[in-house]
Amino acid sequence: MERRQFLATTIAVTSAAVNPGVAEEPGPPREYYLLRRYSLLSGAQLKLTEDFLAGAMIPALQRLGCGPVGAFRLDIGPETPTYYLLIPGTSIELLANINLRLASDAEFFQAADPFWNAKSSAPAFQREENSLLAAFAGWPKITPPASSETKGKRIFQLRTYESPSNGEHVRKVEMFHSGEFDIFKAAGIHPVFFGDTLVGSRMPSLTYMLSFANLAELETKWDIFRSDPAWKKLSSSPRYAFDQIVTNITNLVLDPLDCSQI
Repeated sequence: MERRQFLATTIAVTSAAVNPGVAEEPGPPREYYLLRRYSLLSGAQLKLTEDFLAGAMIPALQRLGCGPVGAFRLDIGPETPTYYLLIPGTSIELLANINLRLASDAEFFQAADPFWNAKSSAPAFQREENSLLAAFAGWPKITPPASSETKGKRIFQLRTYESPSNGEHVRKVEMFHSGEFDIFKAAGIHPVFFGDTLVGSRMPSLTYMLSFANLAELETKWDIFRSDPAWKKLSSSPRYAFDQIVTNITNLVLDPLDCSQI
C-alpha cells in the first residue's frame, strides 16, 4: 500500500514540477530565476565585471521589474575567480530573453559599453553560463536576510543536488515540501531561495541558497540541522531512503558584492 501511495504522490508531484501551476495547492505565484555564472581571470576582469554589474546590469534589471538581484563572489569552491548573478523574474519569457531586452535599453547600453563591447584582445570575462530555475511551490519567492537591507556581514551557501533520474529528482523536491523547510527554520538557518532546474547542465537537478552570518555559524547551524530528530525521521523514511535520490552535491560559499541587493 505504501508503495502504491508513493507512486500516486510521485505522479502528482511530477505533474506540478513539469507544468508549474498544475496540480498545486492555491498560493502565491512562483518566481523564476536566471542564475548566471561569470568565469573570470584575476586582474582587470574583476573590476570591469563588478563595475558592469553595479553601474549597468542591476539598474537595468530593476527597470525591467526584476529584483532583488543578487551579485556574489565565489569564496569557497572550484574555479575562482567566479562571480554569480541571481536574477528573479515573474516569467520564463522575460528571463530567457533578458539579453535581447537589455540590448534595446539605451541607458544600459551606454553604461555597459566597456564590458558589453570588450575586444577579443582584452575580454571582459572568460565564459558565461546560465541556468533557468523555477521556484519551489512551497518557497515561491526570494527571502533575503535582514542583513541584506543594512549591507551587514553575511555569506551565502549555494547548493546544487543532482539526481540519477527524473523520478528520484521529483522525490527529492517532494522531500523539501514534506518537512525539510521547517527543519531549516528550526535550526536557525535562513533559506533565500529553492529552485528546480528547467534549463541548464547536469540535469535533473535543483539549487538552493542559504544565508549565514559567517562560516562558524554555517557549521554550527548545519550540526543542529543534522541532529534534529525531525530530520533523522524524514531522511530515514522508507519513502525517501529506499534508494539514493541525490548522487552529487555541489557546495559553494559566496560573498555578496557591494552592489548585491541580497
